[in-house]
Amino acid sequence: MRRRPRAEGDAEPTPRAHRPARPASAATGDAEARRQLRRARRERQRYERQEVRRFTQRARRRRAGLLGTLGAFLVLAIVVGVAVYSPLLALRTVEVEGADRVSPSSIQAALSDQVGTPLPLVDLDRVGDELRAFPLIRSYSTESRPPSTLVIRIVERTPVAVIQSGAGFDLVDPAGVTIERATARPDGYPLIDLPSADFSSPRFRAAAAVLVALPADFLPQVDSIQARTTDDVMLTLRTGKKVLWGSGERSADKAQVLQALVKARGDVGSYDVSAPDAPVAGP
Repeated sequence: MRRRPRAEGDAEPTPRAHRPARPASAATGDAEARRQLRRARRERQRYERQEVRRFTQRARRRRAGLLGTLGAFLVLAIVVGVAVYSPLLALRTVEVEGADRVSPSSIQAALSDQVGTPLPLVDLDRVGDELRAFPLIRSYSTESRPPSTLVIRIVERTPVAVIQSGAGFDLVDPAGVTIERATARPDGYPLIDLPSADFSSPRFRAAAAVLVALPADFLPQVDSIQARTTDDVMLTLRTGKKVLWGSGERSADKAQVLQALVKARGDVGSYDVSAPDAPVAGP
């Protein structure tokens, strides 16, 4: 194109502004920054996808674990239910241990209504009620022996003395529970001399406490015991010798001292062990 000659009066043309050329290093830096940005964006997307997969896997594992646990509990409940109600575990035998004065057959008869009950469902409260009806049983324990046996272990009351009651005699334990009644006095047990058969009186309790403290092999040597007060207990041996016991304090020590005196001074007629640290063997 031919340039028109500038006429007189025409304005001077405005010179064109030239944008300076960008250095090559700047262009390279921008491109690198864009590449890094794209790379970071891809890494971020990859990380997010991995997190989603990881979360999904954890959720699946938790769900599988929960279902497995619930399944195990369900199987266990079914097994326990079948075992509990199975006739294979029905009670068929009642064994009684520790019975001497109590008849085992009487205990088995009292518990006969439990026979046929699944062993885990035996009513132990009912068993206790039946056993407490036996006055000679002081305590008891039970043990289930699968598949079909219930063991009853009893501890019988221990007789310590005889009480004269009416025309007969009562063999009693330290609590005053009658173990046996007889028209003749039972051998081997001392007679507690009481004005009445009041087993709750302080005099009975004082005498019974002294007899409990005596060794089992020495008890048959005592013919009678009298507690005029709780602090004035007197024993009469089968030889006729008297023993001043005093109160029930230190009864174990007094019992040891008395045994030693009887062995060492069998020639005297009385013993005083009311002060066990200073015993006296009388004439």
